[in-house]
Amino acid sequence: MSENVMKIERKTAETDISLSFSLYGAGRHEIDTGCGFLDHMLTLFTVHGGFDLSVKCAGDVKVDYHHSAEDIGICLGDAFGRALGDCRGIARYGDITLPMDETLVLAAADVSGRGVLAFDLGELCEKVGDFDTELVKEFFTAFVRRSGVTLHIKAFYGENTHHKIEAAFKATARALAKAAAKDGTDKIPSSKGVI
Repeated sequence: MSENVMKIERKTAETDISLSFSLYGAGRHEIDTGCGFLDHMLTLFTVHGGFDLSVKCAGDVKVDYHHSAEDIGICLGDAFGRALGDCRGIARYGDITLPMDETLVLAAADVSGRGVLAFDLGELCEKVGDFDTELVKEFFTAFVRRSGVTLHIKAFYGENTHHKIEAAFKATARALAKAAAKDGTDKIPSSKGVI
């Protein structure tokens, strides 16, 4: 893991999570969420964002993956927000329109201090493997609430549910990396003087 590592520990009656995150990393990852599909998505998120991420989650997966997905979103949001600090010298905004085979997804991020999610991937199959696809929105909702990022994710079109979700994670990572990129100034990117 690189320097400036944010370490988050979260233990509840439903999950026990240990997470380390570096905003300006190299795509290094060690991910074990207890859910293969979520591991895959977080690996893509890390690589395409150029972050470093280590996650270990022991969750109540005998119930389902809901608590694990939501609580990992909480932890990652906490880490991302802490890594940004006062947001001095960052671009603030980032967006990308990302193709994934037949799918096209837009992600746009504003490091605004206001955690808002606008989410539309269109119609999804109920499951990918044993992962409930409605948990994608739960994950991103938890992430934005804790990070203070406004995030828009929109599928323009697509047929394959896996592709749509994969494009959403990749596009979000790219948009967040752009928003967090250093702009060469020492300014807080807001007319208010604070994010």
